[in-house]
Amino acid sequence: MSQAPQIKIPATYIRGGTSKGVFFRLQDLPAACQQPGEARDKLFMRVIGSPDPYAAHIDGMGGATSSTSKCVILSKSSVPDHDVDYLYGQVSIDKPFVDWSGNCGNLSTAAGAFAIHAGLVDPARIPQNGVAVVRVWQANIKKTIIAHVPVTNGQVQETGDFELDGVTFPAAEIVLEFMDPSDDGDEGGSMFPTGNLVDDLEVPGIGTFKATMITAGIPTVFVNAKDIGYTGTELREQINTDAAALKRFEAIRVAGALRMGLIKTPEEAATRQHTPKIAFVAPPTAYTASSGKTIEAGDVDLLVRALSMGKLHHAMMGTCAVAIGTAAAIPGTLVNQAAGGGGEREAVRFGHPSGTLRVGAQAKQVNGQWTVTKAIMSRSARILMEGWVRVPGDTF
Repeated sequence: MSQAPQIKIPATYIRGGTSKGVFFRLQDLPAACQQPGEARDKLFMRVIGSPDPYAAHIDGMGGATSSTSKCVILSKSSVPDHDVDYLYGQVSIDKPFVDWSGNCGNLSTAAGAFAIHAGLVDPARIPQNGVAVVRVWQANIKKTIIAHVPVTNGQVQETGDFELDGVTFPAAEIVLEFMDPSDDGDEGGSMFPTGNLVDDLEVPGIGTFKATMITAGIPTVFVNAKDIGYTGTELREQINTDAAALKRFEAIRVAGALRMGLIKTPEEAATRQHTPKIAFVAPPTAYTASSGKTIEAGDVDLLVRALSMGKLHHAMMGTCAVAIGTAAAIPGTLVNQAAGGGGEREAVRFGHPSGTLRVGAQAKQVNGQWTVTKAIMSRSARILMEGWVRVPGDTF
């Protein structure tokens, strides 16, 4: 019996924010994978090591968490006034599919840096020393992200003293601007799909909860922690080891997806795990972060815990942080109320399982509708390994 030899594909393994992913230049992918479709999905699943019934990703580059089961494709931009197109695939751990329905805010940081590393940005736009402004077209949701990437001696500066909770070592700071994040360009429609800042969300078999459903950064369903029996101080293990709790969160997420018009039937949610996100919020209170550091109530404006791909995230997804900042900026949302209410705000610092994060957002009302011109946050990125990734030749 003949066996297909392995093929090797140029790839770069990068940490971006509190996530990691395998990055490819579009031109380096096998011809069959340079277009969307089954071949590309099969390649990415094999690269990551999915689907894996052992949930370990031993035979792939993934890390068996939503934060580490990711692939990215970059190419020179097809959109005027942008440098690169950035396409993101969230690879399911235990099921055979890749979710293309949203962005990864953490890997958006790495997209700007990798664009320079990979020679996809016009050299004339890269200073010898200073900050390179990389104009990224986020192809999943058709939005612009501006990455401010530090450069030293003409190369991306990766080391520095910027500390990001959820990341062990300091690195160079990269500032991200998410432009016009008020709606999901792939779905269209308003920032609040139901037309309300707060809804009564009926979850069959579970109950009815107050919810803020927003599409900013990524579609997100916010509920109050106390309404579902939590304090907002929970760490990953407390949620992820509770199968009944995870099932309940998924039911809330599915109900929110239906109300937001993201899916037409509950069954569709099984192949749309990446969006919407489900998050719960609470007023500030002291807690111990997963690192052992004490977060005092006075250190934050509110507490937020969010789930990604069916599990509580160890820190906070970057796109969900955009949703948090945007919702916090708008009086009346559950997020704004958890932060103390009282009116509009341009920035918020929230507590998550690994520590704290500050995000800014500029919101305003236009003809009675809320809109956000941009959200801003700081992250960091670092290349961990570069070379080739290998997969069996009969993968796709």
